[in-house]
Amino acid sequence: MADVWKENILENLEAGLLEYETVGKFSMDIKKEFRGRDEESTKVVELKRLEQGGKIIEKFVQEFRRVARGSEYEICLLIEEFKWNINTTIRKRLMKAECQPSSIKQWQKWAITLDRNWRESRREEERLRE
Repeated sequence: MADVWKENILENLEAGLLEYETVGKFSMDIKKEFRGRDEESTKVVELKRLEQGGKIIEKFVQEFRRVARGSEYEICLLIEEFKWNINTTIRKRLMKAECQPSSIKQWQKWAITLDRNWRESRREEERLRE
């Protein structure tokens, strides 16, 4: 498909149907055409590779939001990606909740709350051991 587009643009240039004042403007148009598709695909791959791991959930949520922007994911798919990218413990607790979150913002807010509570309880346990 990309080759067809390049051929068409070259044909249109040769036929005088397209005019560019500078090579830079021509180059920018070509980059714009391909960047959109490449960027969306890249975002989807990045989303699938994201993992919370040992990160504090707030940092993970920021990273997730950054990558999700421009991914063109539907909301339900975005929620699924988020669920499977956060730590298993947090995901299981959210899945067991009587009223599960229904939006991506709720999932993120509740995950942040659970992560904060878990980290705070670990600090308290460590203090009690001392």
